[in-house]
Amino acid sequence: MGPGDLSRALAALPIKSDPRLLVGRETFDDAGVFRVSDDLALVQTVDFFAPIVDDPFDFGQIAAANALSDVYAMGGQPLTALNIVAFPTSQLPLEVLGQILAGGQEKVHEAGALIVGGHTVIDTELKYGLSVTGRAHPNFLLTNAGAKAGDSIILTKPIGNGILATAAKAAKLAPDNERAMLVAMKALNGSASRAALAVGSRCATDITGFGLLGHLSHVARASGVTIKLDRGAIPILSGVRDAVRAGFGTDGAKRNAEYLRELVRWTAGTDEDQAIFNDPQTSGGLAVCVKAEQSANYLSRVEGAVIIGEVIDRGEVAIEVQ
Repeated sequence: MGPGDLSRALAALPIKSDPRLLVGRETFDDAGVFRVSDDLALVQTVDFFAPIVDDPFDFGQIAAANALSDVYAMGGQPLTALNIVAFPTSQLPLEVLGQILAGGQEKVHEAGALIVGGHTVIDTELKYGLSVTGRAHPNFLLTNAGAKAGDSIILTKPIGNGILATAAKAAKLAPDNERAMLVAMKALNGSASRAALAVGSRCATDITGFGLLGHLSHVARASGVTIKLDRGAIPILSGVRDAVRAGFGTDGAKRNAEYLRELVRWTAGTDEDQAIFNDPQTSGGLAVCVKAEQSANYLSRVEGAVIIGEVIDRGEVAIEVQ
């Protein structure tokens, strides 16, 4: 669901405050955080979706990496996960489900967590994901409300996998580009999260369904700042621009763009850039706000991370793209 529709659906719901609830839904952060004790907080999230790749094992890995990412985006360490499955038993053999679950389990184990159960329903469309619980220290969280003017914005994975996945479904994506897309989506964000905490960052978000601009807009508004992006510095997966020119895109990108129409100022850029920067991502990287003097330290710890902009004092819009 697009961020605009989701905001309207939530608008009438009352919000109950509790001093133990450190992060709730108010700031559209990546997961909820609940304090259990002075040195322990639980991080909770859930994510599931229909297949974006054909291979069931790959799909399971990507779905798990995507769900685990929300815990990492809060500075947490995953502990347990529950599978969520909707499966068309009359259309697909159960071996497909077994491969999906095996892929998900492999990624959860790679994260040092455990699958402890789940829930399945019979449905007309296959969907899979996980509910993940992690742990964090209440005083050392990453939230989307911690950005400060002067911070560098660092992105840890290239964007554009929604566009590439659409092209791949149409058999219009080069094998090398598809392999690179899969490698990026399967990669866990654990090292990027731990590096953020190590350099003193208190602000991060993972780039998923609301796209790069959507998630950064939540950072800007939750933190009371403006984010200035250098469009030429933003890393993009190989083949994305060719796919956009060939007409591949998603309805999700259109919903994201509509939501952001009054929140983003473009002083440079093309329709192509807008399609890519609004592209919904699956298991994207972290966008981390780091003090400028710690940027080199962070980059040395996370392979492939790139500075894409800076945080400035709040202006007329949430994001400026230059």
